Amino acid sequence: MTGLSTTNLTSLRKIYSGKVRDLYEIDDKRMLMIATDRRSGWKEYRQSGSVCGIALPAGLKEADKLPEPIFTPSTKAAVGDHDENISFAQCEAIVGAELAAKVRDTAILLYKTAAEYAATRGIIICDTKFEFGLDENGVLTLMDEALTPDSSRFWPADSYQPGSNPPSFDKQFVRDWLEASGWNKQAPAPAVPLDVREKTAAKYREALERLTG
Repeated sequence: MTGLSTTNLTSLRKIYSGKVRDLYEIDDKRMLMIATDRRSGWKEYRQSGSVCGIALPAGLKEADKLPEPIFTPSTKAAVGDHDENISFAQCEAIVGAELAAKVRDTAILLYKTAAEYAATRGIIICDTKFEFGLDENGVLTLMDEALTPDSSRFWPADSYQPGSNPPSFDKQFVRDWLEASGWNKQAPAPAVPLDVREKTAAKYREALERLTG
C-alpha cells in the first residue's frame, strides 16, 4: 500500500486542498473531508523533482543534504486549521516583495546559525518552522516557539545515513508509530502506548542535553 497523496473526485466540487486534507462540497450544510497521506517533501520530489515548487537537483536520495537551505513559505488556510504551503510568488503577493524577501532571508539565517551550532553537538537540524509577524511599529518579529523538537526535525549525526528515514529526536517518532499502527486516520485516534510516550520523552530530553550540555 502506497498511501493516498492526491484526490480528484469528479462527482463533487473540490473546495479546498491543503497540506493534508482535501474538502469537497456535498451541499450547503455538509462537506466531505478526506485526510490524505501527504507529508515532509519526499513524495513530491519523487513525483516532480521539486519541493513546494522549488526545483531540486536530480538523483537525491531520501534524507540527502541539499546544496543550500530552501525557504518554503506557508500560511494558515482559509478553511481548517492547518498550514497551507504556498509558493514564494504567492508569499510576495500576500505581504509584498520587500517583506517576503526579508522573511526569507531572516528564516534562512536563523536556520543556518542554529544548524551550524547543533552540528557541533552531534545533531542535524533537518528542517524547522519559524512563525513571523509584525509588531505595532511594523517591525518583523519572530513569534511562538522556535527550534524545538515540536517545530523541527532533529537527527542524530552519528546514525545519519542518506537513503533512509533517520531516527529522530522529535515527534516524528510518534508519527511513525501511528503509521505502523494501521490507524485509518479517523477519530478517535488510538491511545499511544506508555512505552512509546516514554521513549519520545526520552528523545526530547536527550536532544535538550546534547544541545545545552
